[in-house]
Amino acid sequence: MTLELSSTAFAEGKTIPSRHTGDGPDLSPELKWSDPPEGTESFALICEDPDAPRGTWTHWVVFNIPGKARALSEGVPRQPALGDGTVQGTNDFGKIGYGGPAPPPGKPHRYFFRIYAVDSLLELPKGARKEQVIAALRGHMLAEGQLMGTYGRFQR
Repeated sequence: MTLELSSTAFAEGKTIPSRHTGDGPDLSPELKWSDPPEGTESFALICEDPDAPRGTWTHWVVFNIPGKARALSEGVPRQPALGDGTVQGTNDFGKIGYGGPAPPPGKPHRYFFRIYAVDSLLELPKGARKEQVIAALRGHMLAEGQLMGTYGRFQR
């Protein structure tokens, strides 16, 4: 099953506004998703850039988002645990929470936000890395969806 993932900040394949990048206040964008299949206990979200010079770069890892949730608000606090049980992992900047696009000058990069409906809570520590979340998702994903935005810096 596919989840529809969207944002009020940008449309599929369009430019991510600077307020959601390293060139602005670097706030996570608001994200909304469609109703998941029966049996969904939680959601996980991963944002990554496959066009990074050193290979795929992870910008955001979030898991144990409550199964009743249908959105993440703009500017999710950069803390390991949120009041509703949501847990954030460590991105490739070495920090907890969202780290927005900050590519080197040149061709725009693609940023994939992927949402996963999960049949359980993931038994992972706060600050878990993407690889740990992906491993924990195996055999527990009920549905997934994605939204891709772009961002680039021009050569001067």
